[in-house]
Amino acid sequence: MKDEADLSGAAPRRRPRPDVTEVGGRRLRPATLMMGHGFDPALSEGSLKPPIFLTSTFVFENAAAGKRHFEGVTGRRPGGAEGLVYSRFNGPNQEIAEHRLSVWEDAEEALIFSSGMSAIATLLLTFVQPGDVIVHSGPLYAATETLIGRILGRFGVQWLDFPAGATPEQIEEVIARAKSMGRVSLIYLESPANPTNALVDVEAVAAVRNALFGDAPSDEGRPPIAIDNTFLGPLWSKPLDHGADLSIYSLTKYAGGHSDLVAGGVVGAKALVDPIRMMRNTIGTITDPHSAWMLLRSLETLELRMSRAGENAEKVCNWLRDRPQVETVGYLGFLTEGRQADIYRRHCTGAGSTFSLYLKGGEKEAFAFLDALKIAHLAVSLGGTETLASAPAAMTHLSVPDDRKQALGITDNLVRISIGVEDPDDLIADFDQALAAIGK
Repeated sequence: MKDEADLSGAAPRRRPRPDVTEVGGRRLRPATLMMGHGFDPALSEGSLKPPIFLTSTFVFENAAAGKRHFEGVTGRRPGGAEGLVYSRFNGPNQEIAEHRLSVWEDAEEALIFSSGMSAIATLLLTFVQPGDVIVHSGPLYAATETLIGRILGRFGVQWLDFPAGATPEQIEEVIARAKSMGRVSLIYLESPANPTNALVDVEAVAAVRNALFGDAPSDEGRPPIAIDNTFLGPLWSKPLDHGADLSIYSLTKYAGGHSDLVAGGVVGAKALVDPIRMMRNTIGTITDPHSAWMLLRSLETLELRMSRAGENAEKVCNWLRDRPQVETVGYLGFLTEGRQADIYRRHCTGAGSTFSLYLKGGEKEAFAFLDALKIAHLAVSLGGTETLASAPAAMTHLSVPDDRKQALGITDNLVRISIGVEDPDDLIADFDQALAAIGK
C-alpha cells in the first residue's frame, strides 16, 4: 500500500501514524478497515473524516518534484506518479477510496471511475486493439454488449460468447475458436449475469485460458480475465480468488448503496491495473472528489447494508416461490443441484439480494405487477437501501436484439428485483397486493 502523499504535492512521505492492519497478530477485517484505512487525520488538521478536496490542481514543492511526478505519469520512470498534481490523475479522496476498495478483495491495487461503464470502457481501451477478438459470457449488461459489439466493432474488433452457465467443454470450444480468428486480447465475464442471475464458472474459464495460452501472467499473448462483480461483490463473491485477474464494479450499486452517486471501480494485480491507470489519466474517466468522498461514507456500512438486504431477499423469495402468479424465482439461494448449484457452492458465500422473477404471462402481467407496487420503486439500478423493480426486456435490455434476448432468457415476463433494507414483512405485503393486481 502506497504511503499517502503530502498534500502540498511534494514527493510522498511516511505518515506520522502508519495504517493499522493487524492487532495482536489478528489481521483486521475489511469492515474494520473501512473506518480509517488510508487516511491520517494528522495530515488534515486532525479531521476524523477526510475532507472533500475540491481542487483541480495541486502545488509542487519545487520544480524537481514536478519533473519527477511527470516522469512517473508519462511512464519515463518506473513506479508511476508520486504525489498529487492534477485531479484528472488522482486526488486525496480518490486515493483513499481506492485503498479501501482494494481491501475487500485483498487486491494489490484499485482504481475508481466516473461510472461503471467508464470503468469498463477504460479497461477495454487499455487491452483491446483493432482486429482483436474478445471472448465474453452472455448475457452482459446491455451497455457492455453495445460497447463490445457495436462500438468496438467499428474498429474491427470481433467477439464470441458462451452462455453464463457453460460447461468447461463449451468454454474451451469458444475460446479455441476465438484463438483461431486472431489475437484474443480479453476474456470478459459477468457473474451473476444481468438480468438472468446465471452464474459463470470462473475457475473453468481460468483453467481453459491457462491451458490454451499458458498459466503464467508473463506468458506471451495470455489474455487477462476480467469480470463484472457488481451483483455479488465484494461481500458474497471474490472472483480474484477463483482465477480472475480483474474485478469490475458499478460502485453506483452496493458499494455506493444509497442511489445518490454514480461511480465505477476496477481491482486487481498492479501489473494489470497500472496500464488501466495510464489510460484513465489520458481520457479522464476518474470519479470526482465529492463522489469519492461519498463512497468513503458508504463503504463504512457496506457489510451491514448488504447483509440486511440479503436476509430480506431470502425471506421475500421464500414467500414468492409459492405464489400462483409466479412461474419461477431466479434466486441463487434456491440452487441445490446441477451445474449452477456447483458453481454457486464453489464461488459464492451468499445469494445476494437481486434476483429474477418470472411471472406467468407476458409483458401485460409484468407491467401490471410493476404499476401496482407501493413500497418498491419502479426504477432501474440495484443495490440501494430501497427495493427496486424493473422490466429488463422493455427497459435496460431494450436495445438487445429480440432473438438474442429470447435465447438468453430475457423474456417479457421477467421482472428484476433488488431488495433493500426495509422491513421484509412490509415488502411481502407490497408484493402480495401487486400480484393480486394481475389476477390468478
